[in-house]
Amino acid sequence: MDLLRTKKPDESGGFLDDQFLIAMPGMKDDRFARTVIYICAHSDEGAMGLIINQTQQMLFPDLLVQLGIMDEQEAIRLPRQARDFVVRNGGPVDRSRGFVLHTGDYRVESSLPVAGDICLTATVDILRAISAGRGPRHALMALGYSGWGAGQLETEIAENGWLTCPATPEFLFDSDIERKYDRLLASIGIDPTHLSTAAGHA
Repeated sequence: MDLLRTKKPDESGGFLDDQFLIAMPGMKDDRFARTVIYICAHSDEGAMGLIINQTQQMLFPDLLVQLGIMDEQEAIRLPRQARDFVVRNGGPVDRSRGFVLHTGDYRVESSLPVAGDICLTATVDILRAISAGRGPRHALMALGYSGWGAGQLETEIAENGWLTCPATPEFLFDSDIERKYDRLLASIGIDPTHLSTAAGHA
């Protein structure tokens, strides 16, 4: 399922494109407990997003060596910004595949516009650019992604699995990953201790 590829440029986005999904306290799937997910694509065919507040143990220089982009000696000499670039866990699907969400000041042929100034690139070109200091102004990298089949995400939201709110580049790219979940809830005026795990019906 390649949702980003199936969208036509003139097609209006699905209603959750460029939104954050915030896991509710009663989330049944432990892999998504206390997660914040940025939705890259949402259509009748399903949805695709990246968890933005879970980190991988693998460091960016190690990833570059593993992918054969550079050897260990070159990795040691990386500029600090590239050395400290955090690799995140984007989700349980296709965990060996890398995705970079980034600002639109960097684009290659394979870069896909997501919303506004946000693009998604899933090729090694951008990793080379970041390692050489020629990458986008802001970026986050994740291995794997989170995916839902047709109607699945809508059902999970209706069953009180997720909260949603509009995404902002500031929140998407800021470096305070550990506190992102609580800060995002606070930013929309929600105290986590007051969240109910039961679905309400009007």
